Amino acid sequence: MPTKKETDQRRLIEFAVLEELVPTNQLVRQIDVAINLDFIYELVKDTYCEDDGRPLLQRV
Repeated sequence: MPTKKETDQRRLIEFAVLEELVPTNQLVRQIDVAINLDFIYELVKDTYCEDDGRPLLQRV
């Protein structure tokens, strides 16, 4: 059974979404809208393995 201190510490955990932390007027957001970086997927596809037991993550 968890102690009171352990229970209180669990309540302090906070989850944050990066999208919510970056201001909407941030320069990086404006660049993301203005420039299509999808070509990078094709350039780096040979550097990632889809069957090595680890989940494939977005690279861009």
